[in-house]
Amino acid sequence: MEEQNELQQRLINFQSFTGKEITTSPSHFMNWLKPTLISAEKGTLHCSYIVRKEMTNPYGILHGGITAGIIDDLIGATVYILGLNARFTTVNNSIDYFAPANEGDEITAKTTVVKQGKTIINLQCEVFLPSKKRLIAKGYSNMLNIG
Repeated sequence: MEEQNELQQRLINFQSFTGKEITTSPSHFMNWLKPTLISAEKGTLHCSYIVRKEMTNPYGILHGGITAGIIDDLIGATVYILGLNARFTTVNNSIDYFAPANEGDEITAKTTVVKQGKTIINLQCEVFLPSKKRLIAKGYSNMLNIG
């Protein structure tokens, strides 16, 4: 019952940012990324981001490391809102990059729990460039229960 209340509280906290920029996340990296929450449900988060100059590589396109960071951070937040008593950490990330995004572009990222076990949770995250109706990256991650 306590775990269910924790789930509800974490989820309700995230849902309070629907349509707003997330500024008070426990993740300082998320606060730096400045996502706007589109939706939050058990096992899925959907956010939008504006590609800022400091997120780009020398070619002026979204840096692959920032894309990886968005994927890893949003996947971690998705596990967090599951409301589990245990802590989880990233074991691995596998990311495919398909298309670029430029400075000033709005991108979106959406997570999904693929399989939830007691020790490992597998999730995916798709990053889109809505203006071109294009998938720009897709990542999978395993999160390990560390107690």
